[in-house]
Amino acid sequence: MTEKTKTSNAFENNPLFLEVMAEALAIQDRFAAEPIYAKTGKGFLKSVGVSEIQRAKEQMKSQPQPSNT
Repeated sequence: MTEKTKTSNAFENNPLFLEVMAEALAIQDRFAAEPIYAKTGKGFLKSVGVSEIQRAKEQMKSQPQPSNT
C-alpha cells in the first residue's frame, strides 16, 4: 500500500477533517486571487454580504458565554 493511500484513509472518516473540507469547499468560489500575487497564492475572500455578518453575530449571541469563576 502506498504512503498516499495510507494518509487518505486516515482522514477518510475523521469528522474534523470532513467539517474543515466542507467549509473550504463552500468558500472556494469566494476566494479571489490578486493578479500580482498569482505566483504566491495570496488574495482575498469576497464577502457574501451583510447577511453573513448578521448570521455570525446571531450565532455568537446564542452560544453560552464561558464563566469566569
